[in-house]
Amino acid sequence: MKNILVIGSTGQIGSELTMILRKTHPEGTVVAGYIPGAEPKGELLESGPSEVADVRNGQQLSDIVGKYRIDTIYNLAALLSAVAERKPLMAWDIQMNGLLNILEVARENGCAVFTPSSIGSFGPSTPKTDTPQDTIQRPTSMYGVTKVATELLSDYYHSKYGLDTRSVRFPGLISYTTLPGGGTTDYAVEIYYAAVKGEEFVCPIAAGTFMDMMYMPDALRAAIEIMEADPARLIHRNSFNIASMSFDPEILAAAIRKEIPDFKMRYEVDPVREAIAQSWPDRMDDSCARAEWGWAPRYDLETMTKDMIVNLKKKLQP
Repeated sequence: MKNILVIGSTGQIGSELTMILRKTHPEGTVVAGYIPGAEPKGELLESGPSEVADVRNGQQLSDIVGKYRIDTIYNLAALLSAVAERKPLMAWDIQMNGLLNILEVARENGCAVFTPSSIGSFGPSTPKTDTPQDTIQRPTSMYGVTKVATELLSDYYHSKYGLDTRSVRFPGLISYTTLPGGGTTDYAVEIYYAAVKGEEFVCPIAAGTFMDMMYMPDALRAAIEIMEADPARLIHRNSFNIASMSFDPEILAAAIRKEIPDFKMRYEVDPVREAIAQSWPDRMDDSCARAEWGWAPRYDLETMTKDMIVNLKKKLQP
């Protein structure tokens, strides 16, 4: 990777990934792609070039790729699970028609493409514990449907045209830097904010509902490492299970109370988010990612919780 376009650079993943890529690839150019209304600000704006990059506009993408001689595209444009259920047609347009535009531009210009998949690509008929790399994928949400189709379309462009497509299936991602934007796993970020503010947390996910989660530093490292992996070792491409930790709200709350003993939580379960969560795996088997490109997480629940609370106290202090 030398000249990189990050589409969705102001989102939860993109805002942090763009900055890391600029620091780790100083010899090249990392372009922050955004849509109007979500412009880069601060260091993200000042540290490198930015361009309007709407995935639904193929010509616009082609112009950016040509202007900056882009060789790698990180496609992070998506509506997250809960939002996609409210706006399914928009989700399809962004996640599928947008992806097709990106793959065509990449094919014409010889770019590598990373488009993340998700635990949302699985469904209620998928084995919930130690979910295999290769297994049945019959999701019941529009978000999940688009993620399965993303995996298949990306594989198609690799087998048909030799396009270098790669991706990972992200678990729920937890970060103190950028707030999430409507995902089923967002409660696992919101709970830390409430705890640090001294507020009671109203949990929308039921006790006993386990989901895979990952701390953002591990997720960012995975997104970079998969694109830098030796292609000769890759048996799979779209998309690798990656795992770090699995917990339900009670286990998460207990971890927080070790740092903030008076933290309180009660439940008001959101039936839409809970139904989506129930259809997802409890924990994925990531042995293929470990074997094929050396994936290994560095954070567990305890170390993540300590780091989240320390950094949120700094962020939220008056």
